[in-house]
Amino acid sequence: MKKIKDLQAWIDGYEEIDKVVNELELAWDFLKEGLVEESDLDALYKDAITKIENLELRNMLRREEDKLGVVLKINSGAGGTESQDWASMLMRMYLRWCEDHGYKTSIANLLEGDEAGIKSCTINVEGDFAYGYLKSENGVHRLVRVSPYNAQGKRMTSFASVFVTPLVDDTIEVKVEPALLSWDTFRSGGAGGQNVNKVESGVRLRYQYTDPYTGEQEEILIENTETRDQPKNKGNALRQLRSILYDKELQHRLQEQAKIEAGKMKIEWGSQIRSYVFDDRRVKDHRTNYQTSDVNGVMDGDLDAFIKAYLMEFAGNEE
Repeated sequence: MKKIKDLQAWIDGYEEIDKVVNELELAWDFLKEGLVEESDLDALYKDAITKIENLELRNMLRREEDKLGVVLKINSGAGGTESQDWASMLMRMYLRWCEDHGYKTSIANLLEGDEAGIKSCTINVEGDFAYGYLKSENGVHRLVRVSPYNAQGKRMTSFASVFVTPLVDDTIEVKVEPALLSWDTFRSGGAGGQNVNKVESGVRLRYQYTDPYTGEQEEILIENTETRDQPKNKGNALRQLRSILYDKELQHRLQEQAKIEAGKMKIEWGSQIRSYVFDDRRVKDHRTNYQTSDVNGVMDGDLDAFIKAYLMEFAGNEE
């Protein structure tokens, strides 16, 4: 059914473009006869270009994992309250983007800041091609502004990291060894009534992972307080674990590809990808050099131009 739905989307996209192009040709004939205004023709032309570019953009999302959902994790950097406030602003930005595009979101884990903002959060994003679009957001995001938390009103620089991994579904096979799993439970805390504070519904998963390629060992730690139901939280934590294990295999594939492509793509997680300079009214992506002066629009979730610039430049190198 997923394959049929995917193929139907391409057919629908083609038919929609075919229809608008025919309308454009007809409007051109009507314009020569004085039956329509030039502004009507311009509007139809703009609509046709938008639909063609949207389908072309989707054609950039060819990899197996692109059509999956996303686990998006935001961590505040060093800098105390200012960086924690920046992390919360990024969380709002991505939630707004998801809302605008009809994606379903849920907060899997949230650690609030000491005075304001957040120290970290994990957002599950469900919907077609969510990973394909949001993989461009993986990396370090830099904020430059006059901080409201600085008594001297100085211009400050803050950092927050965004980690994006595919949210695997039942069609993806990932092997989890039960013997390497262990669980802890804890009280979720925070708002939500007496039940949240009295019942240990929060779960903490520990998985002893050994990299099959390097032999390196590490402990994967996942906390989930998404619901008041402990079994549901365990299920959500296991799903996140499968996503992380799948992503590790994906990163290995990307590293192998990077050796061939000799640096055409930046795949390191720690790279500074984008700067948001509030005072200069500028947001610039350092990988594509795309920038905009609409800072408020970007912070309200208008990320499509950045995503498109990234995919059109780099997606073709992923094959």
